Amino acid sequence: MTTLDGVVDLDVSGATINRHLYGHFAEHLGRCIYEGFWVGEDSEIQNSGGIRDDVVQALKDIAVPNLRWPGGCFADEYHWMNGVGPREERPSMVNTHWGDVVEDNSFGTHEFMRLCELLGADPYVSGNVGSGTVAEMSDWIEYLTRSGDAPMSRLRREHGRSEPWKVPFWGIGNENWGCGGNMTAEQYTQLAAQFATYCRNHDGNELYRIAAGPNRDDYHWTETLMKSISSLGGPARTPKHNGWQALSFHYYTHASDDWQHKGSATEFTAAEYHETMVRAWRIDEIVRGHVRVMDAYDPEAAVGLVCDEWGTWWDVEPGTNPGFLFQQNTLRDALVAGLHFDVFHENARRLVMANIAQTVNVLQAMVLTDGARMVLTPTYHVFAMNAGHQDATSHPVQVRSADAAYEGEQGSYRTLTTTVSSKDGSALVSLTNLDVDGPATVRLALRGKVWEVARARVLAAPSVQAHNTVEAPDAVAPAQFDGARREGDTLVVDLPPHSFATVELTLS
Repeated sequence: MTTLDGVVDLDVSGATINRHLYGHFAEHLGRCIYEGFWVGEDSEIQNSGGIRDDVVQALKDIAVPNLRWPGGCFADEYHWMNGVGPREERPSMVNTHWGDVVEDNSFGTHEFMRLCELLGADPYVSGNVGSGTVAEMSDWIEYLTRSGDAPMSRLRREHGRSEPWKVPFWGIGNENWGCGGNMTAEQYTQLAAQFATYCRNHDGNELYRIAAGPNRDDYHWTETLMKSISSLGGPARTPKHNGWQALSFHYYTHASDDWQHKGSATEFTAAEYHETMVRAWRIDEIVRGHVRVMDAYDPEAAVGLVCDEWGTWWDVEPGTNPGFLFQQNTLRDALVAGLHFDVFHENARRLVMANIAQTVNVLQAMVLTDGARMVLTPTYHVFAMNAGHQDATSHPVQVRSADAAYEGEQGSYRTLTTTVSSKDGSALVSLTNLDVDGPATVRLALRGKVWEVARARVLAAPSVQAHNTVEAPDAVAPAQFDGARREGDTLVVDLPPHSFATVELTLS
């Protein structure tokens, strides 16, 4: 039995947990867009204008705040003009990054914006820096966001959309250190300034421009970007009309350094589980590393940090296209998500957005589809149970004592994490027990407000390999939980092994 004993002052506010930390990512990759979201208007699967209704409803139920599109690596070979106008007239292209398949561009700008409208999600569009031009990106923004008689506004109306859309988030390329052009930090930083200059704000639409930052812990890339807008000690120059306001980074979790053999999504040993958690915990070190670099040049945190690709990445399921990145999703993946969210919450002063990769049928997905059937993954349930943290005020947990840790050949890591937040007269306590074998008890002295336990739920299963299928869709699903209780002014939660739980409180 491991324990954590802490104190939380509910009348002391920490950073606000930006709802966009619960963002999503949909790339033209495998069956994410086609079959996942888009089935076409003539499909027997129930749809709205070609977008499948069941997936949309599932994602609305977890309050998806934003959706990133069209990539990913695909973004830097995507030319948006090929994806507008009558579908039967749109030219095709080869998706060289993902499966070397022919893309017919039947899902393009109008379809994506309609998807965001159905979801109630803010669009996050990634523009093409790798193979595109400044003019092409500028025209796309005009097409999307400008009214009146501008050339791209007229073209949009010809294609059936009278009013412009609101597009709050704009990515200036993707992974330009790799698939987006194999650039150096210095090369990209110059291009980011050039492209951002022509990412115009039209008709009251204010873009939050996100520079493509580093892979994992490449702090030199982050520093090079920050040096271009500031000097040591700041303040940073983040003009709203001709500069970028945030930078991104990517980090994936797997169980091996061998990129060709990352491990199975469902068949893994205890040693591979521990290796996964050691690597998952690196997100804490990496976020804090980028924050330290940014703080040196921008102590007021005017520039946002965005983790717009994160999640687990395993070997594809046997018999599937290796370029489609289709993998199952177990309780292990859900625990990785719980850990990531606690790290994101702790760094909410600087970290303003995160996008899990990816939403449907690819990597650590929320939803898996099989024809007309759909399965919600264990990771989906973490998003659902944590929804109350979105735009809530965090309350730091002051740990008085803890013995919750794993030490072994793979390394060491803490096995208990938690977040406490509040909004609208209620509080949410989320807890992750990474201990694969042992239960845990968390004791939190909650001070500063009168509180009562309203509801508790737990996500658990007999093994960390448990996962949902169309035959057994609820093998891993939230259940009412009787392991949370009040002892005086202390919330006591008894967690089963390898579990994620939430406790909802009423405040007065």
